[in-house]
Amino acid sequence: MTHRDHGTVEVARLPSPGRFQPPKRKLWPRVLSTVVVAATFSASGVVAYHEFWDESSPAGANTADSSETAGDFTVYDQFDGAKDSALDPDKWSFDTGQTGWGNNEKQNYTDERSNANQDGSGNLSVSALSTADGYTSARVTTKDKFEFTYGRLEARIKMPAGQGLHPAFWLLGSDIDSVGWPLSGEIDVIETLNAADNYHTGIHAPQPDSPTSQKVQTAGSPAALLSDDYHTYWVERSPGKVVTGMDETVLQTVTPADLTDGSEYWVFDKPFYLLFNVAVAGDWPGPTTAATKFPATMSVDWVRYRAS
Repeated sequence: MTHRDHGTVEVARLPSPGRFQPPKRKLWPRVLSTVVVAATFSASGVVAYHEFWDESSPAGANTADSSETAGDFTVYDQFDGAKDSALDPDKWSFDTGQTGWGNNEKQNYTDERSNANQDGSGNLSVSALSTADGYTSARVTTKDKFEFTYGRLEARIKMPAGQGLHPAFWLLGSDIDSVGWPLSGEIDVIETLNAADNYHTGIHAPQPDSPTSQKVQTAGSPAALLSDDYHTYWVERSPGKVVTGMDETVLQTVTPADLTDGSEYWVFDKPFYLLFNVAVAGDWPGPTTAATKFPATMSVDWVRYRAS
């Protein structure tokens, strides 16, 4: 969900302008000029570094409480509510609004049940709709409800397909409100575009001399359309390593050695929370067509995690 070299993906949340704080790491001299430039343009909406991550923060632990288990996993939610019922507010929150989300997207994210609900068959439905006023959709998060630092997080998902659709399962650093993006870090567990005959996975990290991110990413074509069936998408995090995968297949492994300036810009050994969303149109997937079918629904069977 942020700008990529081959296109544009959804910007997680642009940091609001604020008072700049000296970093607690040796990277400061290398980004000082960037910060000055970013500060100059922050009033016009350009991303600005205004605070660096807090190294005094603890490594973090899972903050969810659930008695459900599946093997050695704890089930965060398996969506057993009645048809069209609301999500559990103790587990889920919503990002809302129609801002383009950094990608000229057309959807208005809402917290309405028509856009996010339990389907009565054990699934979370995240649905993009076409209305007389445009498109609505949902961006469902565990912000301030669940986060984890190390361990494995999995979700079993069936993706929507159609020209102009961009569903995603991803993570953001829980300190995003204080440090902004990309200092928060971003992990894209799985994204797909249009016909769902592709997958994209990767990370976004800070980089020297720039207020935008450096990316390490992998893309490919699955054996079958990801809209044909459910698949288990997962991320496993350990000190200095982020691994993403689908079913039994590892899609990507990232370490500090994959980044420019390595560990100086590695921001992934801290708590992250998860998000599900279905974006519509925008610079990366392109516009919808008359053939794009709505509702376009991402169906999530369950979410579970295992602490390391």
